[in-house]
Amino acid sequence: MKNSSIFDCCVIPLSKIHNRAGNITIVEGIKNLPFDVNRVYYLYDIPGGEARGGHAHKALIQLIVAASGSFDVLLDDGTNKKIVKLNRPDYGLLVVPGIWRELFEFSSGAICLVLVSTKYEESDYIRIYDDYLNVKNA
Repeated sequence: MKNSSIFDCCVIPLSKIHNRAGNITIVEGIKNLPFDVNRVYYLYDIPGGEARGGHAHKALIQLIVAASGSFDVLLDDGTNKKIVKLNRPDYGLLVVPGIWRELFEFSSGAICLVLVSTKYEESDYIRIYDDYLNVKNA
């Protein structure tokens, strides 16, 4: 697992094409992101007070977007922590490997869209925080 810092994660603007009939944002893998998109998923209908995430990845890179509504993302590198509020569909949070993340404070009707660098592999996840800290401190 890469020795990443929360400072390697950043909010990036996505292209926004405005039209009187509405806006469109287009994301084209390597053209707009530092990775090719191999998987897309979205979270929705999250009950009030619930949190998602609560894990780290060894190799996977993600772009997290508030497609609708808003939510907060806690980023934790084992030493530093920061919270990023996502509330615009034309901005995404780039999360690099080796960062613990938790998503919470979902607004009513929020949709969290996630673009991912790899196919699903359970072995890429670290799901227990103490295990994460052990790996980071090894």
